[in-house]
Amino acid sequence: MTEHTRLLGEVVPALEELSAEAARIRDGEIAKPVREIAPLSLRVHELAMKCTQQVHDLSVSQYPAMKDGADNLAHLAGACSQISLAATLCNLAIHHRTEILLYEDADPTPATSRDQLRRAGDEMQRAATT
Repeated sequence: MTEHTRLLGEVVPALEELSAEAARIRDGEIAKPVREIAPLSLRVHELAMKCTQQVHDLSVSQYPAMKDGADNLAHLAGACSQISLAATLCNLAIHHRTEILLYEDADPTPATSRDQLRRAGDEMQRAATT
């Protein structure tokens, strides 16, 4: 349980760092989306997987039977889904910016990628406050 508590304590600072990284990328030109956004996407996916593992491990332990355990687990599951959504939005940000390489009529501006990164940051902030 101590290890789970330690890992959970690392989630909020990690989300804040990842949100700041998303904002920094969003404020840039996004000229090379895979090189610029993929490292962030991978880190958010990794955090989502750690949180999912935590939800699983805690759900099959005695934790749900503890005082407020079930409620805390429900909050963690909600935060986990928001982090997972943020990771997916990062991937969409990559996709929207690389469409220009594939389609003549694709949006040549990074605006859609910026919007996806903004949404990803919003989801990470929501998860941090859950």
